[in-house]
Amino acid sequence: MTVWKKIHRRIPPALRGPLSCVGILGAATLTCALLRPASGSDAYVPLIFVLAVLLVSLSTDGRLWGTAASLVAVVEVNVVFTRPYFQMDFSPTGYPLTFLCMLAVSLIASTLVSRVREGERIRREADRAALRADLLRAVSHDFRTPLTSVIGATTAVLENGDRLSEAEKTALLKDVRDEAERLYQMVENVLSVTRIGADEVLHERPELVEEVVGEAVSRFRRWYPDLRVETRLPDGILFADMDAMLIEQVLIDLLINVAVHAKGATKAVVSVEAAQGEAVFRVEDDGAGIAKELLPHLFDGTAPRGEGMGIGLSVCRAIVTAHGGTMRVESPPGGGARSTFTLPAREEDAPWD
Repeated sequence: MTVWKKIHRRIPPALRGPLSCVGILGAATLTCALLRPASGSDAYVPLIFVLAVLLVSLSTDGRLWGTAASLVAVVEVNVVFTRPYFQMDFSPTGYPLTFLCMLAVSLIASTLVSRVREGERIRREADRAALRADLLRAVSHDFRTPLTSVIGATTAVLENGDRLSEAEKTALLKDVRDEAERLYQMVENVLSVTRIGADEVLHERPELVEEVVGEAVSRFRRWYPDLRVETRLPDGILFADMDAMLIEQVLIDLLINVAVHAKGATKAVVSVEAAQGEAVFRVEDDGAGIAKELLPHLFDGTAPRGEGMGIGLSVCRAIVTAHGGTMRVESPPGGGARSTFTLPAREEDAPWD
């Protein structure tokens, strides 16, 4: 996440509009004042203020502040940067038409930006609805298998406990535990998507990447002790602004994909590196890889059950996108699969506030 986004989130919503309007128009005024001594013409002034109005429209919601900035800009250009200075005067030849065109362009730009924002909002809502629908369809299918196993194992112990050896009872109880942990992981996925889909504010703060990776790998090893997991972390201290619980969930889901779906995999490698202001996370395996025909469908839920990457990838991408990052899955020519996601980050000795 950029510094601007961090600052923007901390400003109360009611103040974002007026602060953006005042700040951007003030910057435009200062720019024009600095350029005046070096320029023999004021022709650049309307263009700078039209740009300022466009920036106000981009940085605020709705049309109110874009329209207000348009009106203020027209008045300011006339009063401050048009002769006679500091007087409202539309008499000079050509100026009335210039001001009307400037106002029209500013209002049109503000309106177009508002419409684009509305379209983006509708698209995001549609994406969230599709994600929730895909998750519910997958959950209705996937919950049955572990529940059936739990019911079968507990029924066997209750009805045939006196005829079962201690080793058999232990094996059945281990199956119950494993399936319960699988159900827990599914519930975590559901809760994660519910948070993202409901537009809940993420609990983001600077987190030490090494600690987040260590916690995720530790939890995974408790559930899948047979898969060897290696970690490769940067030498320096790397912080990323994140909701630690959700990013741990992403890493765990990617490792579970290896344990469950990567045919022939004997190990998984979790690596992190810093690159161009981002923390790049990778989860790789040495399995058979992913069929080329499945790669385009890993995130849309249409990959065949048991062959694709399960419901986790849709959840993972939603979480990463909400953090301002990107995610992709590849099957390198040398074999295996590689899941990569990025988060805005920085290397330093201490977290920033």
